[in-house]
Order: sequence, then C-alpha cells, then structure tokens
Amino acid sequence: KIHQTIVSYAFSNAFSRKQYYYVSENPKFSEPITNVTASVGREAILACLVEDLGQYKVAWLRVDTQTILTIHSHVITKNHRIGVTHSEHRTWYLHIKEVRESDKGWYMCQINTDPMKSQVGYLDIVVPPDILDYPTSTDMIVRERSNVNLKCVAKGSPEPSITWKREGGEPIQLLTGEEVYSMEGPILNITKVTRQQMGPYLCIASNGIPPSVSKRIMLVVHFPPMIWIQNQMVGAYEGQQVTLDCHSEAFPRSINYWMADNGEIVPQSGKYEIALIDNSYKAHMKLTIKSVSIEDYGTYKCVAKNSLGDTDGTIQLYAIPKPAKRSNGSIRKGKFRKKTNDVTDLEVRNPDDQPDSLFQEDDYYNSRGGKTAWKMSLAFLVALPFALQ
Repeated sequence: KIHQTIVSYAFSNAFSRKQYYYVSENPKFSEPITNVTASVGREAILACLVEDLGQYKVAWLRVDTQTILTIHSHVITKNHRIGVTHSEHRTWYLHIKEVRESDKGWYMCQINTDPMKSQVGYLDIVVPPDILDYPTSTDMIVRERSNVNLKCVAKGSPEPSITWKREGGEPIQLLTGEEVYSMEGPILNITKVTRQQMGPYLCIASNGIPPSVSKRIMLVVHFPPMIWIQNQMVGAYEGQQVTLDCHSEAFPRSINYWMADNGEIVPQSGKYEIALIDNSYKAHMKLTIKSVSIEDYGTYKCVAKNSLGDTDGTIQLYAIPKPAKRSNGSIRKGKFRKKTNDVTDLEVRNPDDQPDSLFQEDDYYNSRGGKTAWKMSLAFLVALPFALQ
C-alpha cells in the first residue's frame, strides 16, 4: 500500500529544504557496521548495508568533528582521500585512502528518514613502532665504576614495548648480580659499569605491527692501563731464542712498548722481534730475542700508556747453563755426575732411561748406586761360606 512520507534532509545546507516523496518501503540497516583496522598509509573501507532504500539517500559523517563526508554518490568534503561507492544501492562503501593516524575514530552511516536512522562503526589505525631520536640515548662514554642509564622512547599504535639486548649476545648484569640476556622497559640501568659491559646495546621497539625497529647505542667505558705478567722470571742460555710475554688492558687503547735495563726502548730489529695482538681493550705484548747474548740478560719492562694514566711490568731474563749434548748429538737436560775411564764400569743404558731435569738426576743415580750395592752384598754372602771352610 502506497503511503506518503515526508523526508527532511539535514546533511548540509544544500539539502536543508524539505522535499516530499511517495515511497513504498521503509528503509532499514541489514546489519551493523563492522569495525575496521588499517595500517598507516593503506586504504580503509567501511561498509553500510541498507535494505529497501527506495528514494531515500545515504550519507557518511565523521562523528567527532560532525563533518559530512558524502551524500549518496557525492563526496561533500574537500578531503581528496575520501571516496564513496555502492553496490546496487544496498551496500554503501566509505573509502579513505592513505590513512593517517588522525583518521582514527567513529564514522556514522545515516538514512534521511524522519526520524533519521543511523549507525556507527569504528576505524582503528595501527602504526608500526618508531624510535624517537631526541629523547633516546645516543652513544655514551663513561668512566669505569660509574652509573649508566640508557633510555629508549618509541611511538606507535598500539604503544610499543621496549626490549634491551647486547648486540653480541653477551648477558646483561642486573643490580642483584643476576645475568639475563634481555631486559624489558624504556630505561636500562647499569650500576658501577665495568669494562666487561662495554660494547653495543640494542633498543628494540615492537607492538605487533611489522616491522619492529631497533637502535644501536654504543657504550664506551674508559679506564687507565693495567698490566699482568704470567712469568716474571725467565731463564735462557746463550744462543737460545726466548719470548717475553706481557698482557695489558686499557681504554682508550694504550700505547705499548718495551724498555731494556738501560732505560732505552727496545727497537724492532733483526735481533728483536716485537709483536702486539690486541682485541678491543685487551693487548698481548710479545718480545722475542732470536739469539740471546750475554748483554741481553737483565730486566725488561713492558709499558702501557693512555690518556688516563700509565703503568709497567718487569720481567727478569737470567742466564742458565747450556744443556750438554749426548754422543749421538742430541741435547740432554742436566749433566752426568759419574765419570770413569774404566771400560768394566761402563753400563749399557736405555736412551729413554735418563733424568728429565736436574732435580731428578740425583734420584736417578742414587737408584743406580743402590742397585750396585745390593749386588755386591749378595756376592759377599755367597762367597762367605767357602772362605770359612
């Protein structure tokens, strides 16, 4: 049955006057507007499903600003990113291209009935995390045993979470002394920082919207040089090649050199070979004397200097007897204590049956002498009965 309905347009000034239509249906919404989530820079589409629209019209509005965006097939707003399409006047689509975070909010679909019919849908804009340079810590240089606070600030939607890690996979030491491989939170506190905690740290921001982002913060720990020496007394005979070793730690990296007993710096020359193996704040100094002569004996100093101080360590190079040679030309450690020209006293011995050091030599000959005395005693006891007859 045809009935008359008065429809009032209130969408804009251009449609403010009352118009009269004969309509045969009462329009209604088929289903609620589905909320939409879109990433920044993508296109968002909201759909409004209407039944029995007839001669009525559909409009889209931005709720929070009370802005009319579209009326039927016309775009009202001057925002070039807004568009409208429909499917057989049943499904009306609001298109928002290249969405921005400011597009987030409620959108209304209206039918110009009297009273007006409307429903709303929410557009959520998700934003990948972004680390803010200004409030986030930059590379830091600190003195050893001082306190350090590393800060990382990120924005995004949802709000990003912050994770700290060391770039090389080393553990992070907590205030309790416990070691962990990652820390959560915008601030990483390091109390009484040590040289072992020096290196690059990663601030990682993530909120479930790819991609996650990270910033590399270099923590540099300064400390004066320190030296340790494993062997402070080194023995060598004339003509022997010998190497003196010295280990140092310093940052900034130190200047390292060797000094002889006379106070002069040992030069790199044909006789002296100087090597330096460094890794980060550690250095291994080596001084090789290719053929020791009598003037080489004495005290050597390994010296390390940087802007925070200097230190040195001493190594004493002393003379030892040159090892004796065996008859076959090989060198034997130690020397024989027993000498004789009597062929009957010579004893055939296993070449491996030799003392390994001067400390073992006396035990060796005591054991040999003990065996000889035992043999003489046995011979005497055997001959004694015949002498008494």
